[in-house]
Amino acid sequence: MGILTTLLDIATAFLRLLEAEGRILKRAVMNAGWALACIGVASLLVLAAAGFFLTGVYQYLAAQLSPAAASLLVSLLAFLLALIFAGIAKWRTADPK
Repeated sequence: MGILTTLLDIATAFLRLLEAEGRILKRAVMNAGWALACIGVASLLVLAAAGFFLTGVYQYLAAQLSPAAASLLVSLLAFLLALIFAGIAKWRTADPK
């Protein structure tokens, strides 16, 4: 009877360990997923910002009108959003140690 109880205690402890490791793995996978999503959004925003910036510079130099200034402001906004998303990605993946 003592051996059976000991084996059951070991099996129970092992299953509890597996459960705890599973929760840690789930948290790590979720952090990686959020980081990839934020990096993807930041990448798209950087591409959009570069496009708006180049369009703004071209329009500003070509026409000297206010639509170019608006394009420059939109590109700066896109850069700002990209920085925010990159910061969120870094914050979500930071090691809490």
